[in-house]
Amino acid sequence: MERSVRGKPEGKAERLEVDRAAMLDLPAESFDPRRVAQASANSLSLVRFDRNDYSVPTAHAHHEVTVLGGVEEVRILSGTEVVARHPRCWSKEEISFDPRHYLALLERKPGALDHARPLENWDLPACFGHLRRRLEADLGSAGTREYIKVLRLMERASLRQLTGAIEEALAIGATGSDAVSLILFHREERPVGLFSLDGHPHLRSFVIDPPDLGAYSTLTQIGASA
Repeated sequence: MERSVRGKPEGKAERLEVDRAAMLDLPAESFDPRRVAQASANSLSLVRFDRNDYSVPTAHAHHEVTVLGGVEEVRILSGTEVVARHPRCWSKEEISFDPRHYLALLERKPGALDHARPLENWDLPACFGHLRRRLEADLGSAGTREYIKVLRLMERASLRQLTGAIEEALAIGATGSDAVSLILFHREERPVGLFSLDGHPHLRSFVIDPPDLGAYSTLTQIGASA
């Protein structure tokens, strides 16, 4: 049986109402649990955070960055631009590489492609290997650099999107990086819809006269007599 103590409500329901009246409103914005730290990318394009290393694009080596360490993700910013994202590593002394961060450097040094540590265990679909062999068979050593250019398309597109573009390129025999790029971004283009007058009745009253194509004949005659 609930009892009153020093004038306080004696029932659980009454106590709950008192507590609710004393509670503050929930904040309008949700709480983002994260740790913010300033760091510097070293010569290997790695940023130290919470005793782990995370890669950034090689263009940001030796630059100051801001690290936002969340529960599931680590974001690395240069100024206000997010330049790298990694799953949060909760162990210690680990290195998280994103192979895409090193492709710009490898394009200048294609001979290091098979020995670059950041690319170890990079599991790519089989069509990538088929494309590389085709390019190197056709172009020799220059084919390796051309293949890296194709890999760099993942800086702007997803692995799924690039895989589809490579498969189509192999099917039609257009294996150069420019061809793959054209296929990739053509596949992602959305068709332009026709403008509808529905909901715009005031536009129906406008009538545009057809152009006078006879003017072109006049210009042609002037050009011929000049």
